[in-house]
Amino acid sequence: MRSITKLNIQYAHRFYNFKGEAQYLHGHTGKFIIEVEDTVNMGVNMVFPCNEIKKTVWNLIQNFDHALILRHDDPILPAILEVYEKQGIRNGAPTNTMKGPAFKTELATAYPECRLVVTKETMTVEGMIKIVYDLLKEKLNIVKITFNSGDNTASQEFKTERSMDRCPMCGIAMGKDGVCPKCGYRKP
Repeated sequence: MRSITKLNIQYAHRFYNFKGEAQYLHGHTGKFIIEVEDTVNMGVNMVFPCNEIKKTVWNLIQNFDHALILRHDDPILPAILEVYEKQGIRNGAPTNTMKGPAFKTELATAYPECRLVVTKETMTVEGMIKIVYDLLKEKLNIVKITFNSGDNTASQEFKTERSMDRCPMCGIAMGKDGVCPKCGYRKP
């Protein structure tokens, strides 16, 4: 069975070396649909609480919200950083409260202090799905991600080969120590 949650982000990007309108810096509202699959947890009669899926996903993808997403070799990247430096916001500003933990993967690096994500490839809807799955695959049994941005939508299905050890009291993933990080339930 599946639990499904939806999240929105606002972001700006451009397709460097692309011939067409998308070569210009522009913004989007992006919409994620994340599907998580597992057995129904008999203690709480659900696969995984949707609000907990949303918290887990948001903790990792909030760096894309109200962010500029550029490819690592885009020549405007150094100019953007220089402007941020001159404005005194490169290393963060008091109003920058929507940031998640910085991350660096093979596909992307997040610089939350300056609302910037640098990617290996051009940020398309397909690219966003690859990055988000890479960030979440160890935290949730994701079987499908759909991402819509403007007129573009992509979807990818994934195979899960494991069942997550979940708390019988609240349904979320148990900590590595056998203790639920939400309610404190301890495995016998």
